[in-house]
Amino acid sequence: MMTKIVISNTKSDQFMITVKAGNGEVLMWSEEYTTKQSALEAVALLQDKAWCAAVYDLTIGEVANGYRFEIDDTADDQYMTRFRASNGQIIVWSERYTAKHNAKACAENVKNNIRSADVVDTTKSKAA
Repeated sequence: MMTKIVISNTKSDQFMITVKAGNGEVLMWSEEYTTKQSALEAVALLQDKAWCAAVYDLTIGEVANGYRFEIDDTADDQYMTRFRASNGQIIVWSERYTAKHNAKACAENVKNNIRSADVVDTTKSKAA
């Protein structure tokens, strides 16, 4: 089973993207985009840049720049993964994990599989 990037409508009739593992597990998701074109641009950026992006562990003081995955801690003493564009915008983020190695595994899973991910459009309107 392959990784999928799903473009969907939100309850507020906007758009979001979800990165799913081959088993259907949600790995990362995006903010809501007001236009489908913005969501499609985020998908293109993910497939173009995430596969070769560095993974930085902010919990140990690594300084991150460029397109990157960031491992960070949360207010409730857990860990999460973010993928940021070079301008600092967060493109997608993960759930919280109790163990840091699971947050790192999420980043590596996305890195290793994003380029060949199937893009699935489940939106009401197929037009960008």
